[in-house]
Amino acid sequence: MDQDAVPGLSPGHLGAPTFEPAPAPVDLATGPDPAGEPEEPESAHPDHTGLACGLTLLLLALLAGGALLAGRALFVHSGPSRPADYAGHGHGEVIQISVPEGASLTKIAQILQQNQVVASVRAFTSVAAGSSTKIQPGTYALRHQMSAGAALGVLGNPANANALTIPEGRRASQVYSAIDQRLNLPAGTAQHTAEQHLAELKLPDYAVGNPEGLLFPSTYSVTGDTTALSLLQQMVARAGREFGTDDIDHPEVSGLTGYQALVVASLVQGESDNPDDMAKVARVIYNRLARSMPLQLDSTINYALGRATLHTSVTDTQLDSPFNTYRVPGLPPTPIDNPGHDAVRAALNPAPGDWLYFVTVRPGDTRFTDSDQQHRKNVEEFNAYQARHSASPSATDGDSSESTGQ
Repeated sequence: MDQDAVPGLSPGHLGAPTFEPAPAPVDLATGPDPAGEPEEPESAHPDHTGLACGLTLLLLALLAGGALLAGRALFVHSGPSRPADYAGHGHGEVIQISVPEGASLTKIAQILQQNQVVASVRAFTSVAAGSSTKIQPGTYALRHQMSAGAALGVLGNPANANALTIPEGRRASQVYSAIDQRLNLPAGTAQHTAEQHLAELKLPDYAVGNPEGLLFPSTYSVTGDTTALSLLQQMVARAGREFGTDDIDHPEVSGLTGYQALVVASLVQGESDNPDDMAKVARVIYNRLARSMPLQLDSTINYALGRATLHTSVTDTQLDSPFNTYRVPGLPPTPIDNPGHDAVRAALNPAPGDWLYFVTVRPGDTRFTDSDQQHRKNVEEFNAYQARHSASPSATDGDSSESTGQ
């Protein structure tokens, strides 16, 4: 492990960017209309035969009737009219979905489909109509592209209706927005609360009045007595306990303070959502710091601009901001998000290696290298993959060929 000291840092205060969580509360209705009966085709030729032919036709009709019945059963389970459905428990970010008071089963299904939780209304209503599960009004934490059965499993548990889930990597501004939406507060209420009650949040001294990085991602109980302040206090207290368990104040990397470790953890969280890659990402950051190389992390540009994108332009890299790691050496002045356990542990225990660059060429395929030439080839693969799978501009539209990672 590289033991070179990390450049110093003066923790500063910066307001952060925005989120997308919850609506408001529901109950069950009936299942979908049954599929229409298949029509038997009419014969193309009239019957001009005698008794033998009539018996033959009767026999064929009976056989056809049996085939039709068998085909109808098969049609329901695997035929062309089977409703579209995803497999598994979903992926990506946790999203807050509210089931309104008095909503029908179809209305719930429509909400889920509109938020890309389930593949189709019929898939959910079909599963739910055949279940005794009762769905209570409330706000639930779900994921994109869940099977209808998996989504029903979450919605059918009353304990899930009274919670707020903050996923790893959310910025403080996004956490504030999530709290406002979950508690049905006017936009900006939670942020105003944080700013007006900093002393009551009991932030550590090194935070210099900035909660960023200290609103720990987890699931928090919400009751009728829950306030924005009480939720923020729980998050800060939880961060204190969790980071204490991780011993963040005593990082293994020489010269690194606990607050700097938290900043690095936020960078790792912002650059990777794969726990298997996080320790390598942390090592890339430390290796570049030790060599006085700019970090060139797109996540810091995104933070400064209050956005989230895979593509950083040349203009973006010229941004006048202390968070522009293309221009400003060392670590940014504060965390850029609220990291979870995996990212914190990666920052405290980076993987051994000489890597200086990384890029996620495609989902599940992140390439690490110490060669600028190899990195450029990897970025070309990334651009080619993006061109095939999206209409977004390629990474070469910006300065990513020189960036540390994507």
